[in-house]
Amino acid sequence: MDVINVIVRNSSLNGMPKWYKALSIFLFSTIFSLLVTMLVMLFVYGPHMNIKFGY
Repeated sequence: MDVINVIVRNSSLNGMPKWYKALSIFLFSTIFSLLVTMLVMLFVYGPHMNIKFGY
């Protein structure tokens, strides 16, 4: 918890209302967990997928 407090204190969230800080941290953690989940799924199912790049 101390790490989160230090990050908030040293960021632009310092001085913002608590609900704004909570919403910002929630959105960040949601996006981060979604990206990690997508990366894991790509590692697990990637060799079996047919991925095409281009038009």
